[in-house]
Amino acid sequence: MSGGLLVAGTTSDAGKSVVTAGICRWLARQGVSVAPFKAQNMSLNSFVTREGAEIGRAQAMQAQAARVEPSALMNPVLLKPGGDRSSQVVLMGKPVGEMSARGYHGGRQEQLLGTVTDCLEQLRGTYDAVICEGAGSPAEINLRRTDIVNMGIARAARFPVVVVGDIDRGGVFASFFGTTALLSEADQALVAGYLVNKFRGDVSLLEPGLDMLEKLTGRRTYGVLPYAHGLGIDEEDGLRVSLRGAVRESVVAPPVGADVLRVAVCAVPLMSNFTDVDALAAEPGVVVRFVDRAEELADADLVVVPGTRGTVKALAWLRERGLADALARRAAEGRPVLGICGGFQVLGEHIEDDVESRAGAVTGLGLLPVRVRFEREKTLARPVGSALGERVEGYEIHHGVAQVDGGEPFLDGCRVGSVWGTHWHGSLESDGFRRAFLREVALAAGRRFVPAPDTSFGSLREEQLDRLGDLIEEHADTDALLRLIEGGAPSGLPFVPPGAPS
Repeated sequence: MSGGLLVAGTTSDAGKSVVTAGICRWLARQGVSVAPFKAQNMSLNSFVTREGAEIGRAQAMQAQAARVEPSALMNPVLLKPGGDRSSQVVLMGKPVGEMSARGYHGGRQEQLLGTVTDCLEQLRGTYDAVICEGAGSPAEINLRRTDIVNMGIARAARFPVVVVGDIDRGGVFASFFGTTALLSEADQALVAGYLVNKFRGDVSLLEPGLDMLEKLTGRRTYGVLPYAHGLGIDEEDGLRVSLRGAVRESVVAPPVGADVLRVAVCAVPLMSNFTDVDALAAEPGVVVRFVDRAEELADADLVVVPGTRGTVKALAWLRERGLADALARRAAEGRPVLGICGGFQVLGEHIEDDVESRAGAVTGLGLLPVRVRFEREKTLARPVGSALGERVEGYEIHHGVAQVDGGEPFLDGCRVGSVWGTHWHGSLESDGFRRAFLREVALAAGRRFVPAPDTSFGSLREEQLDRLGDLIEEHADTDALLRLIEGGAPSGLPFVPPGAPS
């Protein structure tokens, strides 16, 4: 077998990431050597591969679904927004500079087509199948000329395309038809059909519409995937699709101890890698919520200040909303606070930033004896260490370099009383360390909370990925999908007018 498929969507968040992951897991279970691919991703949730390359977390998750090691080849271009109009461009896992949207789509994106097609060809030479994920919609006619992630990559690779639509939002038939009708004749020739996502109810009631859609477009629907609760898997920046919400729905075991633990996560601007708290929500009896008001910290047993792509901006936001004062009061009262990456930096005494915000010298919250200086070279690492007597693995993605001048050592950061800070993302996924940390939090908070002795975050994640594979296997026409992957789009697909404007 040798081939591929592009999973496009009628909109952003239609379900492309989870469908791609589900197809990868289904193929891997059939013994097919498969890899995911997304030419260009825009996300503040990223991951560091073993070779030290930064890629989108969604592609790392899809690689896990495919049971392969993630690499920069799977996401050659990553855009990390730093505001409404500019992003850091990460090429082959390394940052190459900031660029405005106009500058990127005005020429830079076209120049990258050769790079992304080279990466795709390398994957095709290594794996039996490559399942590509598109971005946004393939019918963004204002961006088609410079497109390298939707029909641009499908045309370059001659891959068939399946369009995913979220029926839970409504208007899925119009979205399928309109998406097809806004593509050029050459692009339409690769659109094989559709996948309905998040359907609730009796499929027989939907079938007349699917028949009419096929008559209108000459294209079939390859499956109707039901709305499945608890499928929270890393999807770019979608807060509501993170595993934490899914675990709250799917883990029904009561707390082991007498109390629950309440975790409040400060929803700072340009929040990045908020998936760090998924492992906390995986614990029975831990309730995680995102907050943006000082009064919402009052009943929290632990407050997490997460990573951010705008440390100085997040610091100003915390002060404007009164959250900075609330954090200072918590620290004075010995109530637990955890800062991760950018959140760790804001808890320090001083920030010198001539790189990210170019704000120069800025005074931090002063809760930890730390001074941070931003360097142009980004730290990308996969550290391993120990804390609280337990082995810890994590990953680092930051420009800020911390100078720790006191406190107790805590991973690469420090601890002062009940305030902890570290640059390590993903540390809470280490089960033994997470349990030890939660015991410390419960003690400081005066809660009779006991971590479950057998919660395995890795096993929970595998279960979620298997559920995605089950969705494809049970509700999609897998024989037809396999024919598409092996043989390409069917010949003779009709043109749906009017097509893309010239």
